[in-house]
Amino acid sequence: MKWNSLLILLLSTFLLSSCSNSPTGRYSQHKDSAPTRLPNESELRNAVPVHEPISPQGNRDYRVLGNDYEVMESAAGYVEEGYASWYGNKFHGHLTSNGEYYDMYSMSAAHTRLPLPTYVKVTNLKNERSVVVRVNDRGPFHPERIIDLSFAAAYKLDMLDSGTAPVKIEAISLNTPMPAAQKTAAENRPDYLIQLVASSNPDRLSQLKHDLPPKFQEIATTEQSHGLHKLMLGPVSEDDSYDLLEQIRSSGYPEAFRVKAAQSQSDTPDAKHQN
Repeated sequence: MKWNSLLILLLSTFLLSSCSNSPTGRYSQHKDSAPTRLPNESELRNAVPVHEPISPQGNRDYRVLGNDYEVMESAAGYVEEGYASWYGNKFHGHLTSNGEYYDMYSMSAAHTRLPLPTYVKVTNLKNERSVVVRVNDRGPFHPERIIDLSFAAAYKLDMLDSGTAPVKIEAISLNTPMPAAQKTAAENRPDYLIQLVASSNPDRLSQLKHDLPPKFQEIATTEQSHGLHKLMLGPVSEDDSYDLLEQIRSSGYPEAFRVKAAQSQSDTPDAKHQN
């Protein structure tokens, strides 16, 4: 099936029940829905595992829909098989369980018990495609599913048309502790960009850049990939990227999203498997 046909199918029939089946005033949509565009090349890069401290939020035992969940102390050696689902528009831009913003175009996932964050490799057992994602949210609260993937991750696993797929999850172990100085440097490294808009018309991007508030103009850049021009802000550190994303969305770019700064495919785990 061609991807443009698939997108039309997704927009007309969304087969997925996401993280939570109970809508609240927190979300503008009653039910989840598919986005209006597919991921681009930069958004399909695997999450790159790095040493991170356990998040201050989202790592306590909790209760949802009458069920108790005990958070694992460690993801070491974790392997599980079951069904994956994915979540999209309804949750895009809202806070995840560990206090970050959910970006359906990032390589992320939700799990009920893994420590936040945890990096895992997810393999679609139907086609052997795999992806590395960063678990930063809780869910899916559905007895027949073990992980909720971002839209981009589900796209890479070729499971959008079915909504769910049988998968194998394997935690990625980072055995060597990161020295404190290296850890601080990693946290402050300018690894993230905020993409405002993409267009085949470079003149349009130049005008948009000129119209940005001065504080954004100072860090605005453009890049070109396969004939598509992109207006970006950054690069900035991961911590700063959340604040910057919130600011730019409230300044008239509600569809802005975070991307990792460009990296070579050779730096991407299992790069040959992913393409």
